Amino acid sequence: MRYWKLLLCAALTLVFSLAAHAAAPIKTYSPTEAAQAVGHHATICGVVANVRFAINSPGSPTFINLGQPYPNEPFHIFIRGDDRPGFSPAPESWQGKEICVTGNVRLYKGIPEIIARSSGQIRVLSK
Repeated sequence: MRYWKLLLCAALTLVFSLAAHAAAPIKTYSPTEAAQAVGHHATICGVVANVRFAINSPGSPTFINLGQPYPNEPFHIFIRGDDRPGFSPAPESWQGKEICVTGNVRLYKGIPEIIARSSGQIRVLSK
């Protein structure tokens, strides 16, 4: 009987902690502030400085640099080639537009990035 009470308490604690975490708002950062979000789920908003579809590179990735163009970008979005068909219109259409991307922020070669796997992670703010 004691075992079931402990199991029930543990399950309730897990449910309530997950609910509290899910209710926590996602913080928004600018491209230059993105380094503060490394290791967290966050939203980064900024103007697309340039987009590069590296069709001849392994995996055919797309790089979307916010704030400044490569090689001075403070933040970038990475889209794998296999995921790119799910983005319509094509990311190149975002050039010069303000967008927001939400996901887990990590460092890649010292630059904060979010890997976008679906179009639902990106909102275009300006037309």
